[in-house]
Amino acid sequence: MYSRILVPLDGSPIANLALQHAAVLARLNGSTIVLLHIIEERIHSNGFERPRTYIEEIRPGFLAAGQKLLDEAAIWLRQEGMTVETILLESKGERVSVLIAQQVLATGCELVVLGTHGRRGVDRLLMGSDAEQLARIAPVPVMLVRQPQPVIATVPPWQGSTPT
Repeated sequence: MYSRILVPLDGSPIANLALQHAAVLARLNGSTIVLLHIIEERIHSNGFERPRTYIEEIRPGFLAAGQKLLDEAAIWLRQEGMTVETILLESKGERVSVLIAQQVLATGCELVVLGTHGRRGVDRLLMGSDAEQLARIAPVPVMLVRQPQPVIATVPPWQGSTPT
């Protein structure tokens, strides 16, 4: 059904969970997984470092970390017998959701699988939701994976004792 699946990764547990879901789909369909990591430079810079320091130390560090994240995920998928491609991008101030949608078109992917961070209230208003925005603008279906809620250990009624 889906021959190419795009999976944006940010190193978070929820992104890893989304990757696991994508891997299941890829196994079922024989799909190629395209891993994408987008670096938001403003997260790695306070704007006060000297340009030379940024160019020679800071930027190479976050590029290497991003590539390592992609490489580790790709190794795992390949060991599982899947075909994988990786893409490392710098946002240059563009919104992450827009960059993901652009990569969908550029790579010919037919599905995006990504994790949501479940922001609520003020955080959601201030930061926005890239997952929500992507679901609105993506040219293909988007599968949003969220962290499962903790389950309270209870015995189902059909396994419990009979009422007296």
